[in-house]
Amino acid sequence: MGDRNNGNEPAHRRVSIALREQIAAGHFRGGRQLPTELSLAEEFAVSRQTVRRAFHDLVADGLVYRIPGRGTFVSEDASMRLRRLGHIEALTNLPSDTTTEIVAPLRRRIDIEAASRLRLDSDFVSTITYVRRHAGGVFVTTTVHLPDAHARHLSGGTEMQSGEIGSQTIIGLLEPHLASPVADLVQSITVAPAAEDIAHYLGCPTGHPLLRADRLYLDSDSQVVELAVNYYLPENYTYRITMGRSRQSAASHY
Repeated sequence: MGDRNNGNEPAHRRVSIALREQIAAGHFRGGRQLPTELSLAEEFAVSRQTVRRAFHDLVADGLVYRIPGRGTFVSEDASMRLRRLGHIEALTNLPSDTTTEIVAPLRRRIDIEAASRLRLDSDFVSTITYVRRHAGGVFVTTTVHLPDAHARHLSGGTEMQSGEIGSQTIIGLLEPHLASPVADLVQSITVAPAAEDIAHYLGCPTGHPLLRADRLYLDSDSQVVELAVNYYLPENYTYRITMGRSRQSAASHY
């Protein structure tokens, strides 16, 4: 079997995401040894080198540590960190039971606000809109704004036409083409009434209260890659986050 899945996701990322989810769920308590490279290679049907790259990703994030000759072990606070903070892959990759449908194809236009948030010198941005479905129902519409340099990686693709069904987010399709990987996400959440076009996509009345989540994706060079504006139907979506006090700040009170 090749080291890519059907969605062209690099296999090492697929493995690292699966291990992150298991760590976050508490399957591996702090200090516990992860399965060997060989056993994971057999489980995921990939090469040992692919598993090794997945381990490197987890080490870089401080979730595991490696002891030469002994194996790979979960850091003491890894599961707590993942439950509290999550990880970008959860937003750049769709769950297996979720699909996308393009409702407004990629086009270049003037959008001063989006261009400013993307830190562009020009007022032109490339914009595409899609909806996401779960169990047959639409629960969110997403409008993605891209710099021209990044939009060129997507333009001309048949998957960018109206009505096309997909299984990846735009940032998920875009990242393999980036010179630097996505490293940070800045998210702001507010409430907004449904504009006429958004109400049409979501099947709700105009003015219906929606949960709006704006996400700026930045690469490892701190350059903005994408601005995604999401409108969620609150009756079909729950947003929950767990936050905790850092050990350092907590200790300062004693």
